[in-house]
Amino acid sequence: MKTYVAKADQIERKWFVVDAQGLKLGRLATEVARILRGKHKPTFTPFLDCGDFVIVINAAKVELTGHKLDQKMYRYHTGYPGGLKETTYRKLMSSKPERAVESAIKGMLPKNALGRQMYRKLKVYAGPAHEHAAQKPEILTIEA
Repeated sequence: MKTYVAKADQIERKWFVVDAQGLKLGRLATEVARILRGKHKPTFTPFLDCGDFVIVINAAKVELTGHKLDQKMYRYHTGYPGGLKETTYRKLMSSKPERAVESAIKGMLPKNALGRQMYRKLKVYAGPAHEHAAQKPEILTIEA
């Protein structure tokens, strides 16, 4: 029996909406990364971007367990010498909750050009409104 390999022109993409309200950050990120990668499809091919588009709404209402709000640090570098910046997740969630969700999902994707291509299909919004109604997204439920 031959192994099925999808071709780039045969890939069909769907749009999904995930409501992050009340969900744990890590569990949300693993499920969204799985859909962005395309592992939920029977036509999954590891070296192609087979995944679907994902819209995450209510990112400001995502939860972290334990003391992670105060102890977990979000770090980035400005590019200048000594330019390492860090902030707690409590400050990040109050100012830019989309960034916390995006960085958790991005960390679960491949670290190469294919991963960057998959990451571009992710849209994250802090509130319940999004601007992708024309794509007719399906609602995807993730269990808490």
